[in-house]
Amino acid sequence: MFVSPVKNISFTLLKSCLANFCAFSLLAFQADSQVLTLKDAVATGINNYGTIKAKADYVKASQAKEKESSSQYLPDVNLGIQNAYGSANGVFGPLYPGKVPGAASSGPFFLEQNWSSAFGSLYLANVNWDVFTFGRVSKGVEVAKAQVLQSTQDLEQEKFQHEIRVAGAYLNLLAAQRLRLSQQKNLDRANALRTVVAARTKNGLNPGVDSSLANAEVSSAKIALTNALDFEKEQVSKLAQLMGVPYQDFYLDTSFLKRIPVSFYDSAAQTKEHPLLKFYQSRIDVSVQQEKYYGRFRYPVVSLFGVMQSRGTGFGENYSLLYPNDYTHNYWSGVQPARGNYVVGMGISWNVTSLMRVHQQVAAQEFTSKGLANEYEVVSQQIKVQQTLADEKIKNALSNYQEAPVQMKAASDAYSQKKVLYTNGLATIVDITQALYVLNRAETDSEIADNNVWQALLFKAAATGDFGLFINEF
Repeated sequence: MFVSPVKNISFTLLKSCLANFCAFSLLAFQADSQVLTLKDAVATGINNYGTIKAKADYVKASQAKEKESSSQYLPDVNLGIQNAYGSANGVFGPLYPGKVPGAASSGPFFLEQNWSSAFGSLYLANVNWDVFTFGRVSKGVEVAKAQVLQSTQDLEQEKFQHEIRVAGAYLNLLAAQRLRLSQQKNLDRANALRTVVAARTKNGLNPGVDSSLANAEVSSAKIALTNALDFEKEQVSKLAQLMGVPYQDFYLDTSFLKRIPVSFYDSAAQTKEHPLLKFYQSRIDVSVQQEKYYGRFRYPVVSLFGVMQSRGTGFGENYSLLYPNDYTHNYWSGVQPARGNYVVGMGISWNVTSLMRVHQQVAAQEFTSKGLANEYEVVSQQIKVQQTLADEKIKNALSNYQEAPVQMKAASDAYSQKKVLYTNGLATIVDITQALYVLNRAETDSEIADNNVWQALLFKAAATGDFGLFINEF
């Protein structure tokens, strides 16, 4: 069968185009899959950042302490077993069981010291229950609950602040990348201008100094690009640290830059709901609960107690001055229970002199509460000022956002005009380099204006304590 060469070539070209299209689509898909969105950056930072992990552990610790404080309602139950070997000499005399430990040996009285020894044992069960403490235990539980709430609020405000930090670092890196692209465009224009100047100078249409000025402009553009790259790498490092990931190049989402957020004025400022103020209020609440807890130490404690005891000894019933040999060294004879006793009762203990100490403890805690309240007021005032400032930043950012396209169009038109005039010998190198500078400044201002609109929204979210105001835009 005869195949036309033209058709064959066309078919080959079609296959090649399809292959290239598929390869390009695959690369585009892979590139898109590597784009780091702002939501992903914030979520990664929340999951990886060490400070947040630490404060989450502090919450668990305070919850464990709360359970421990609730167990104070339970009685103390002690079980004891003791096997001992020693002598049993008795002596008359007073003894106070103060802070000096002593042996509890007891036995008959001899005319002189002897070292007759045998085994002895003690089996003990003791129950002591502070059945009524005038609210001391319940106030201790309230303190523990307040501390759990404080740890929780501390974690929440840390998460909120870290969300703001990560979002700010993301926007800063995005701005740095856009500025680097602007400087790259400026360098490309400077190189193109140098090519034109070199051609005209070579043909004698322009003086040689124009080439020197063009070379200087290229060098200036290279320096500006290097500085932009350096600034971009600094922002990459900051974002990587806040996300808790290794240093790497990030490909950021730029799709939102050319639009205005719709939620600039959607959130009414509710100062008391700010996560930072909630944390400061929780500190006050803990201090107030501690005041109440310390106050309960003024009162006595009513306790129920019970003791069950059994003892064994290797000394016989007749061991005395008359029968000094009535004892045995046999271990089992000494540790077997021989006599038992029990005691049950109720008691009231009240350290009267603690009244003065408790009074000073409560007074100190009251002053602490007042100090924490003053700190709360300082932070509250700062947040109110930031809320007012946020509205002003939004107004100014929107104003610059509207002016940036006007500046950009005028600068672009001026550069195009000066370039044509210079090419036709109707403008000087100074005119076109000035236009080049103005265009570079306009591009830079435009990128900054686009970014500052979102920075202003982030500042408002930080001031109002509502991160959803910002993140819900994405």
